[in-house]
Order: sequence, then structure tokens, then C-alpha cells
Amino acid sequence: MVKESFKIIESAYGKAGVKILHVSQQGSVHTIRELEVETSLTLNNHKDYERGDNSDIIATDTQKNTVYILAKQYGISSPEEFGLILANHFISKYPWVVKAKVTLSAHPWQRVTDTAGRPHNHAFVSTPLSVRVASVLLIRGQMPVVSAGIRDLRVLKTTQSAFVNFVSDEYRSLPDFKDRLFSTIVTADWTYGKINQELDFDSAFSTAHASVLEVFAGPADKGIFSPSVQNSQFLTQKMILEKIPQVEQISISMPNVHYFGFDLSKFPRIPGLEGKCSGDVYLPVDKPSGQITSTLARGMITSKL
Repeated sequence: MVKESFKIIESAYGKAGVKILHVSQQGSVHTIRELEVETSLTLNNHKDYERGDNSDIIATDTQKNTVYILAKQYGISSPEEFGLILANHFISKYPWVVKAKVTLSAHPWQRVTDTAGRPHNHAFVSTPLSVRVASVLLIRGQMPVVSAGIRDLRVLKTTQSAFVNFVSDEYRSLPDFKDRLFSTIVTADWTYGKINQELDFDSAFSTAHASVLEVFAGPADKGIFSPSVQNSQFLTQKMILEKIPQVEQISISMPNVHYFGFDLSKFPRIPGLEGKCSGDVYLPVDKPSGQITSTLARGMITSKL
């Protein structure tokens, strides 16, 4: 009789939802960073799972304490830099840790501007335009993999968008839209292929964020035409790869956030509703929605002699 055996092929444990506010001071100017951190460690053995032997476990509460202690010791210059500090600490201090993953999200704060247009030294306002995220994966004996991204960047434009000439068969009910309202919630994740002295994580994030808005909106007076969400997505990814040479690849998700014109023909006894009146009226519809995703990576570079 063959005895069946079992093997743990994947394991990790850590602490989620570790919230921290770090305040640094240079003269009279204060700078703040507010993060939510998650740590995850993988060990070189499974005796805690298989035998209940906890002797190698770095308690999740210890991991939480480490976040605060290292922030006090080294500060938080950026989510990515702090993630690298944490991951390196767990790998270097505990020889039996073979993999450390740190994920971080940053609360968006901006300095208050006073009546003279000056940025305030120590007063800030929450500006939830989007959420900045970062991730550091460090496997013992390998180089760290650093990723960054954007969450919840909701954008909308009322013209300069179309969707025409798609497949027309017996299942189609959607008409061609030569001019439509375009809205989406952008999720983006990019991976840095190389970490060098020229890479400024804050600057890179700002560049990527600005690129999303530039491709979506275009110049303020004229805008920019979008033939599809897919094309806008590709052009955004291409711009980010061109502007940030350290980025190796970028994935973007842009679900359709639909606003359908409200059918006012149901009210024939009210005059003037067929005209422009005060403007157009739309019905927001969140589900179902189209989901458009893609990943753009750098291809092989060939030189012509």
C-alpha cells in the first residue's frame, strides 16, 4: 500500500495594516510621510507549521515594532527607500529568513498654501487625488525587486473620445460613439529594472503620475483625442518607459466608468427637453463595466552599424 505524503510548497507570514506617521524637521520646515506597511517573511523551514515549533518565528508583533524602530533610526525618505531598509533588515538580521516582502501605501498630503501663495512650513492638507503604492521583494542572494504604482486615480473628460469600428455581429447592441464621455479609474504598477544613483523614487512617481494625466487630457485648450481606452493605455505606458529609463515594465488597468445619457424622451409633455437646455444629463452606471488591462515592457534594443 502506497502511503500518501504531503509537502508545503509555499508559506509566508507577516503583519498587515501597520500605520505610521513620520515627521522630520529641517530648521523651521517640517516634512511628513504617512504610510501603511505590510511585511511578509518566508523561512528556510516549515517546523512551525509541521511540528508547532515556534523557535524561528519572528513574531508579527516584532515585525510591527521593527517598522517604527527603523523609521526612527533611518527616517522615511520615500516608500521605496523605506521598503528597502525593512527588507534588508529582515534578511540581514535573521539568517533563516529566505524572502522578505514589504508593501507600502502612502497617504497623500500636501502643504497648505497661505494667502501669499507660500507653502506652509508645518501645516498640511489631505489631497486624496490618488494613492501611491510601493513594493520591495528581497530573496536571499538576489537583488531586490522594487515596484511602485498608482491606485484610485479617477479621471473623466467630456469629449475628445470615441469608440467606433469594432466587431459587428448578431451579439452586438452597442452603437458607434464618435464623441463620448470617457471616464476610468487608473491602476498602474511598474517595476524598476535597475536601482542606481540617478533614480529618485519621488521624482519617478511624479513623472509617471503626470504622464497618465498628460496622455488622458492633453493640452488644456484643445485636449487630445482618444480612439479607445486601449490606445490611451498604450501611449501612457510608452511615455512612462521613455521618460523613466530605470522602469523595466509597466502594467495598467483602466476599467470603463460608464455615464450613459439619460433618456428624456419618456417625458414628452415637458417642452424643450430634446434641446440643449442647460446642458446634458448622464446616468452614472458602475456595473457591469469593461476591463482593459495590459503590460508594456522594454524590447530588445538593436543597433545598426
